[in-house]
Amino acid sequence: MAVTEAPTRAAPIGKKTPKSSTEGSGRLAAMLLTPTMLVLLVVIGYPIIAAIRQSLYSQSQGVDANGFVVEGDQFVGLDNYSAVFSGEAASAFWNAFYNTTFFTVVCVAVEVVIGVAMALIMNKAFKGKGLIRASILVPWAIPTVVSALLWKWIFDANGIANQILGTQILWSTDGWQAKAAVILADTWKTAPFIGLLTLAGLQVIPADVYEAARLDGANAFKQFWHITLPLVKPALLVAVLFRILDNLRMFDLPFVLIGRGKPSVETLSILAYLQTNNSRFGPAAAFAVLLFLYVVIVAYAFVKLLGADIIGEARAKTPKAAGHKRWTRRNAVRGTVARGDTP
Repeated sequence: MAVTEAPTRAAPIGKKTPKSSTEGSGRLAAMLLTPTMLVLLVVIGYPIIAAIRQSLYSQSQGVDANGFVVEGDQFVGLDNYSAVFSGEAASAFWNAFYNTTFFTVVCVAVEVVIGVAMALIMNKAFKGKGLIRASILVPWAIPTVVSALLWKWIFDANGIANQILGTQILWSTDGWQAKAAVILADTWKTAPFIGLLTLAGLQVIPADVYEAARLDGANAFKQFWHITLPLVKPALLVAVLFRILDNLRMFDLPFVLIGRGKPSVETLSILAYLQTNNSRFGPAAAFAVLLFLYVVIVAYAFVKLLGADIIGEARAKTPKAAGHKRWTRRNAVRGTVARGDTP
């Protein structure tokens, strides 16, 4: 009597993880992230809340309607914010807002061009490449205040900048020359940052891609525009986003290099500092809150419009897509074998 074996069923491909295992992983992740989140709440969340609260108060000293002396913080609601957009503070605010935006756009644009050029040069194989890469880190490693002092000596009336130009420009006075000095100093310091991040993106591009492009007749410009730029875009966008956020908060470089009381280089951070220095903590907090909202809006728009991958979402999706392709190929091969064809 023949015994018929029951056909064995293959284990389903892409079997889902048990729910209990997923919940356990979620609890473990929450436990590991809790200390970090508590620290962030203390060092970031509390100052933001305190600044918003302070912006709703005003420091006053005088006599009220009943003849009593009034001292300390007085709740004024949104008066500090309305004063920013009207009255004497409005012109100072819009001037600082323009300077902040101007420095951000111009500095970042120049730094991207120079940084990408530096990365392309460093990516080539030549003698002494390691020394060149190490030396490029020097401007980025120097603290901003020290860098500002160095450039202040260079832009002195009797400094080397005027000797090279053969003229007498007062760089530290208010005007276009002060803006040019800040842009030049900021570019010298932070262009290597963009160059190094771009270089990291260039080194993961396979050489076979360029070889195939050359065989197809693509010149150097077409290779850069259609191969290098798209493949290096994730790293470049992250670098640009970090530089935009840094420039929006620019304070120490123009403050040390040019000095206070110079409207042509006065940024929102400097304006908030000057208000604090005059013991006007309410208006200073209002300026700081508006700057915070400006930074948040710019960062959100940058991520949404240009797709900067700052938390690794694109990399997280890649293994899933690759796994799906492997699963599809295995199914196709199994179906071919089942039909008796040659895979």
